[in-house]
Amino acid sequence: MSDFLKLEGKKIVVTGVANRKSVAWFTAKTLEEAGAQVIYSVRSRERAESLAKLLEGKPVYICDVEREDEIPALAEAVSRDHGNVDGLLHSIAFANYADGFKPFHETKRADFLQATAISAFSLVELSRAFAPHMNAGSAVVSVGISSQVTAANYGYMSPIKAALESASRFLAKSFSEQGIRFNSVNAGPLKTSASAGIPGYLKNYLFAEKLTMRKANITTQEVADAIVWLLSPRSSGVNAQSIVVDAGMGWNFFEESVVEKATQL
Repeated sequence: MSDFLKLEGKKIVVTGVANRKSVAWFTAKTLEEAGAQVIYSVRSRERAESLAKLLEGKPVYICDVEREDEIPALAEAVSRDHGNVDGLLHSIAFANYADGFKPFHETKRADFLQATAISAFSLVELSRAFAPHMNAGSAVVSVGISSQVTAANYGYMSPIKAALESASRFLAKSFSEQGIRFNSVNAGPLKTSASAGIPGYLKNYLFAEKLTMRKANITTQEVADAIVWLLSPRSSGVNAQSIVVDAGMGWNFFEESVVEKATQL
């Protein structure tokens, strides 16, 4: 059973590779190990150049989802060069923290709308663009967040990630006649470069680790493994779902050791 996941020869588009620590890169690497052909989409030519050694010899396309016209151009270029695809990973997010942390009610309209367009609505646009170029039985997976959605320092990205998760479900319904599945993987705190840019993230990361049932945070590989399964035909019965990967953190609020420390007088 060397091809248990039935991914041999499948063509999967992976967006959002930023560096060796990114969820997108771990997923792409695991897909390739399973025999899939990964087609990469990165934000800019500069990003492609910074990843030149990592992606050497692999098909790489440029698509800045903030530029609306580049999304259908990506789908057309991929289809022209590779034919129909069998899956898509949406691992794209952006928030402007240039002004530092601010309470949610002080979020600027421009920042919120920009982050929504890039982090959530781009899933709709990419899915629409690739719709004519996806085989029946294809799968689309987006990357969300788990129980830390109300963490104050995560700011306005929390409701935007909630919008991404909701959009995935509506897309599942919208694409049901085409036989294309949509799911999201909602990850607990990770050690990624993107996470490092969130103010106060380290404290949240260490606290979350205490709440996991195994007393160890999840790894990026564990998140990638869940994504790969959802992209594979082996998860064919799973649709419009949000799979939480957080080592039990979300169900362990009353972890005894944490309660003891929090209630010491």
